[in-house]
Amino acid sequence: MSRLIGDEFILVPVRHDVADLESVYTLTGTGLRIWELMDERLTGHELRERIVEEFEVGDKEAEEDLVQFLRQLEEINGVVVIEGD
Repeated sequence: MSRLIGDEFILVPVRHDVADLESVYTLTGTGLRIWELMDERLTGHELRERIVEEFEVGDKEAEEDLVQFLRQLEEINGVVVIEGD
């Protein structure tokens, strides 16, 4: 389950049809923007480019941060990472 509250995005994992209130995650800033961009079904490279453009960071920093963020989301089953070409 997820909800935008003010400038924060709250994620609450649902396991076995029950919300796990012990594991609430808050997304803000870059994390929130990545979450929003994932709705556009962009590739990892496209996500990185958007982060570089919007947050004025270098390619390497954007890629490292993006990979780390996606791995964290994958660990809580917030996303499924699909390896591409």
